[in-house]
Amino acid sequence: MAQKPSIPKGTRDFSPSEVIKRNYIFDIVKKHFQTFGFQPIETPSFENSDTLMGKYGDEGDRLIFKILNSGDFISKVDDVTYSSKNSSSLTPKISEKALRYDLTVPFARYVVQHQNEIDFPFKRYQIQPVWRADRPQKGRFREFYQCDADVVGSDSLLQEVELVQLYDAVFTSLKLEGVNIKLNNRKILAGIAEVIGAGNNLINFTVALDKLDKIGEEGVKKEMLAKGISETAIEKASPLFYLNGSNTEQLDKLQYLLSSSEVGTKGVEELRFILEFIEEVGLQSAKLSIDVTLARGLNYYTGAIFEVSAPEGVQMGSIGGGGRYDDLTGIFGLKNVSGVGISFGLDRIYLVLEELGLFPKTIEQSLDVLCVNFGEQEALEALRLTTQLRSAGVRADIYPSDAKMQKQMKFANSRNVPYVILLGAQELKDKTFVVKNMSNGEQETYNFDAIDDFIAKL
Repeated sequence: MAQKPSIPKGTRDFSPSEVIKRNYIFDIVKKHFQTFGFQPIETPSFENSDTLMGKYGDEGDRLIFKILNSGDFISKVDDVTYSSKNSSSLTPKISEKALRYDLTVPFARYVVQHQNEIDFPFKRYQIQPVWRADRPQKGRFREFYQCDADVVGSDSLLQEVELVQLYDAVFTSLKLEGVNIKLNNRKILAGIAEVIGAGNNLINFTVALDKLDKIGEEGVKKEMLAKGISETAIEKASPLFYLNGSNTEQLDKLQYLLSSSEVGTKGVEELRFILEFIEEVGLQSAKLSIDVTLARGLNYYTGAIFEVSAPEGVQMGSIGGGGRYDDLTGIFGLKNVSGVGISFGLDRIYLVLEELGLFPKTIEQSLDVLCVNFGEQEALEALRLTTQLRSAGVRADIYPSDAKMQKQMKFANSRNVPYVILLGAQELKDKTFVVKNMSNGEQETYNFDAIDDFIAKL
């Protein structure tokens, strides 16, 4: 007996209904990307390993899917390396390529390779799948789409302001009100580390701090201790876990706490600029809040960092995030090209919209009209009618066989078809067709030459 097929954990098949709903999100995100002046690009699904490795920190590197070299790759490994059973030394010899972990690093590589063809500042958007060898759970998959918008070639903080507006515009169009756009700055985190005496351990400090919402204060302190951050430094940082008040009040407290740190003070000034501009132009439905514990565990962020959480009451991780990276292209040889970008978590946004019932009720209606098949002669005339409807932009189809009426009507109901056309022997003789409204059961008869009258009512 053949084994039942399956798919890898963390991946999914998508039904027609799911694809339609996902495309609904894609279309809204893409529309706003274009409205804000972003241009589309695409990059390969896999990159050279050295393009990706070392760009996401140790934790990120462990989640990168490696691709085995083609051919007899093991024969090229020397006996000493093979016998050592050390994955870190063996992997580079058997794998030279890897699936992309995100869209930002491939974008940096793209900018460097195509720098002579690009007009700076360059605003790009990219909607493609990425892969991470993560533990699958609700809202976390091993294969998922990212929807990114980035600007490179400008260090103006107006770009950050626009990205906040972009988030707000997309979530407003999705009718997802009350999302919280959390804002911080890596310079503030660097300043905090400097003030508490942990400046030489910034990465471990920020990686641990970023887990506050997952493992709690005690978990963060335990991880910091394990990473070599002293108890004294941790105690000095503790008040930050409880920083409260309005955005302006929090910034004022941070400005006082970081007055001895030049980099920390700079971070506070940058956040103040963004907040003041947003207050002037306003947001439609999103909330903007300072979160000094927000770190985002990616090493390439250098300035403002964003993270978007779902409305209160929805148990879901972040549904978007991003930040400023001052020299990401420098890792590929192009220095001093500042950039800033954000990403939309399509799969999590989908789950949130589904949970809140925010998809339009008519979204799964993939057909406007279905013609019932009564036999060969009737089907020929129905096909002519269907062709005319399609030419007018109406989504129309004809049932392929003259099955029982009950079966054909059941098919129409399962497809959520609003109108069914009945064209039987009598209608063929009278040169008419009958349209049945599937929602209320009413029927209306039209002449063959009056098809435009029916189309006008759709």
